[in-house]
Amino acid sequence: MPRAFLNMIATCLLPLSLCVPGRAMAQLDLDSWDALLKEAVHSGHVQYGQWAGNPRFDALVQQVANTDIGDMSNDAKLVFYINAYNILAASGILDGSSPDSLLGRYVYFKRDTYTVAGDRISLYALEHERIRPLGEPRIHFAIVCASKSCPVLQSRAYRLESLEAQLDDAAREFINDVRRNRFDVDARRAELSSIFKWFEEDFIDAAGTLQAYLAPYVDGETAALLGDGAFSVQYLDYDWTLNGEL
Repeated sequence: MPRAFLNMIATCLLPLSLCVPGRAMAQLDLDSWDALLKEAVHSGHVQYGQWAGNPRFDALVQQVANTDIGDMSNDAKLVFYINAYNILAASGILDGSSPDSLLGRYVYFKRDTYTVAGDRISLYALEHERIRPLGEPRIHFAIVCASKSCPVLQSRAYRLESLEAQLDDAAREFINDVRRNRFDVDARRAELSSIFKWFEEDFIDAAGTLQAYLAPYVDGETAALLGDGAFSVQYLDYDWTLNGEL
């Protein structure tokens, strides 16, 4: 059955007032997204199959499409866009796309499009044209493109009242994860996620240098050396295989 038809059905499982054509919903149902994450995500491993054909998940995709962001603050937009990106990244996997090959990444990030707050855009455009301009580099540890080298998909939704702490926790977890970043104090060598190469300008804009950005998130001698810019930097290969199972 076509997914668009399933999404239409999912929408009309919501309260009747939200099924009126052209009427925008005020916000995502974060309680529903929370519950779905807790059910399917365990230590970052995602059981995507639990969301396939799930009317609660399809309703969230429709809510992403219909949410009105016109009067939102920047932080509220961050909350919406982070959750929206993670929902749509999962939706792309359920629709059969995958970033695990060069062609697959083109299809997944640029060819496939979704409706976000009334506009039809790709995941690439969502990240680069909507999220990054909000000026918060920690989004790179919060938005998850369904791959093993991406940040861990958290088991709870991002929320306005806890956004600062959640973003800080996500940054600290990612930077100190030895599968993604490694710091050899003796050799003065840092092996970093390619995310820090691809989006280096965002981190430099925030802290002056990449190493200065990293320093507050690590401890002891590593922090001091990063603060002095003492590490030579290499970038790790990115593992684009799925961060879970269908």
